[in-house]
Amino acid sequence: MNLNKSVAELQREHVVLELECIDRMYLNAYVPQLTTEGGVAGFVRGYLGNRFASTKAVAPMTEAFVESIMQFGLDHRIDLVRFKKGQRKDHVMQARLRAFKKKHQEGVVFIGVAQEKARVPRTVRKAFGNGGTIPWINYSSANVNFYYFYCLDEDFGPFFIKFCSYFPYTAKLCINGHEYLKCQLEQRGIDYEALDNGISWGEDLPAAQRICDHFDRAQDRSLFP
Repeated sequence: MNLNKSVAELQREHVVLELECIDRMYLNAYVPQLTTEGGVAGFVRGYLGNRFASTKAVAPMTEAFVESIMQFGLDHRIDLVRFKKGQRKDHVMQARLRAFKKKHQEGVVFIGVAQEKARVPRTVRKAFGNGGTIPWINYSSANVNFYYFYCLDEDFGPFFIKFCSYFPYTAKLCINGHEYLKCQLEQRGIDYEALDNGISWGEDLPAAQRICDHFDRAQDRSLFP
């Protein structure tokens, strides 16, 4: 190899296929009104009917939310995996996905649990009147449990949705454009050679590029309406 060659020259000499495709797409799910202290206080007082704005009022909701996740796993016999510190989540998914594909075309592969930092509303004491205090909502950073639903879909391939277990229970969907491309090529009967995250050859590259071009045009709504 000539080490004096530029990256562009090396690409021209060695790249045999080129497609423009979104690698990973992240979609956030949240309630805009609950992203501020005032919005959370309004929810606790106006909707829940509490006299003071305190996150203690949503504790029963949190317990019910986590319990529903646990029950879902039990009802459908889905493994619960507690990720270890520094463990690569994708590696866990790939190992379990191989066994899952032998029996299922799509579904939840497993549920993962990891403790991560999140911006969440918490209750603090605020000075009020002549030396008194009242509960007050303040957004800050805290370590909370996140629940990852690692799934397989016939149209999109592997993806995950993760939920914050702390109010207001924000969520994030992650889908992979290359995995979507592989699924769509298979459904159309177009032969290709797969890579871990992409393809190295395809019998109809114009069709493959058209599939990639449409990846970000509302198809994700079928997973995360």
